[in-house]
Amino acid sequence: STRGFGLSLDAILGYHIQSGITLTQQLSIVQFSLAITIIFFVIGLIDSIICMLTFKNKSILAVGCGLYLLTLSIISLITMIFFIWKFFILLFTQMEIISNRKFLFLQCYSIDIILRICLIINKWLHACISMERTITTIQGTQFNKRKSKINAKYGIVILLLITIGTAIHDPFFRDLLDEQYEYDNEIKRIWCIVRYNRFLQIYDYIIQSVHFIGAFVVNIISALVLVWKRTRHEQTLDLDSNFKEILKKQIKKYRHIIISPLILTILSIPRLAIVFISKCMQSTNDSWLFLIGYFISFLPSMLNSIVYILPSNYYKTEFGNAMHQYQSQMRRRLNWK
Repeated sequence: STRGFGLSLDAILGYHIQSGITLTQQLSIVQFSLAITIIFFVIGLIDSIICMLTFKNKSILAVGCGLYLLTLSIISLITMIFFIWKFFILLFTQMEIISNRKFLFLQCYSIDIILRICLIINKWLHACISMERTITTIQGTQFNKRKSKINAKYGIVILLLITIGTAIHDPFFRDLLDEQYEYDNEIKRIWCIVRYNRFLQIYDYIIQSVHFIGAFVVNIISALVLVWKRTRHEQTLDLDSNFKEILKKQIKKYRHIIISPLILTILSIPRLAIVFISKCMQSTNDSWLFLIGYFISFLPSMLNSIVYILPSNYYKTEFGNAMHQYQSQMRRRLNWK
């Protein structure tokens, strides 16, 4: 049984990794995981760089939404770095390339919790961006950029503190476990496990569900309120217009704002499912299903440019300007050399 591993790649993939053989000789599930991990990391890295180049612009950072977008880009980059780091630590540990216990203790107490915090913050930042867009629409000409920026700074700090606070219990219940051969007590594998009592297990389920459902609800409500307010505003400009027709036009215009949180939520469902059912995984034959679910949960961290830059002419223009500026700087440096 995988009880004790928590939400970790160790339980899904660990037993498939064999020691004493090369990567090319490993099972297909290990080679597949390695390929997907590298592909995800490269795509996530490119996506994060694109977003940071776009959202570092002063005009974008003049409002709270810009700060949320830049923070989201940074968090996504951190997520992808620890995502690939986690995989290779597991791979090298089970291949017995890494055996330093101090190093293994450090990674056991840190990597999974950092990944968990980053993924939760990622969800809530999407919700904050949706909420900020709605507030901007509702306030209209009365929207205060300076106040929005200050609120965003406080919001990011509070979000970070709350997320860490709801996950801080995890490292205190982690430890390394030596699995030994029965006949000579020689160490077979080293596992990073987490042991929750019943109360903490229930608390952990509730917290994970609250983060998942809460972020989704904020996203959807913000998107619906935005469309509704835009529709009412358009109707006040033209009293003879049909409300349903305006509503359809606004839904079509802002469909990406409605569809995006739905897609991001669907991609997060496998991770929530693993939280509740991973302890029931009692055979390595189930690994493919759990592995695919695990990888899918990291997709939202790789799609920020598609979700925010691609649908927006303004952000696409800012990205083009950032690239042009970067190319000009590179040409000047080359000419100087």
